[in-house]
Amino acid sequence: MSADAAEWINSVVAERAPQAVRCLDPYHLVAWAGDALDKVRRQVWNTARGGKGGRSDVSRMLKGARWALRRNPDALSESQQATLATIQATNKPLYRAYLLKEQLREIVAVKGDNGKLLLAAWLRWASRSRLPPFVKLDATIRNHLTAIHNTLDCGLSNARIEANNTHLRLLTRQGYGYHSAHALITMAMLRRGGLCPPLPGRS
Repeated sequence: MSADAAEWINSVVAERAPQAVRCLDPYHLVAWAGDALDKVRRQVWNTARGGKGGRSDVSRMLKGARWALRRNPDALSESQQATLATIQATNKPLYRAYLLKEQLREIVAVKGDNGKLLLAAWLRWASRSRLPPFVKLDATIRNHLTAIHNTLDCGLSNARIEANNTHLRLLTRQGYGYHSAHALITMAMLRRGGLCPPLPGRS
């Protein structure tokens, strides 16, 4: 089974399905690295603003840098690529945090025994990175290492469930005022093509 790292999920599964192989959802794993990267970026920003009048050069560099740092490399615009190049040249700790995030994302894509070997190297790198958010993330990942190894072996994720949840939240907002749960369930079946045959004009 695939889930996030919430303790209530782990405890219920351990009690009700002790035979289950628990996997950590890869989206949440990469999101942890993204959050650690954001913390490093904010630390750099706060340090730059700490002096009298602030450091305008760093402030300009970091303006709009969040999305350049968070987006996948193949989705970057030209201006975001330029922002990353500037960060690489002028702020080594922040660029190191970016590389740590990207390397973890690639490890999830590699999977299997090779992914495990890369993850072990990543953990050593993070623990020596001198970036407190990533040192803390190193400890968090080690605490969930068995579930992460299971993820790399099985390739499970929450993607389909999360997509269904997103559709259901949208339908709930659109259908504010439904008189019963049955109406929402019917709309969900129609929207997802559940029990409804193809109808003219439906995509």
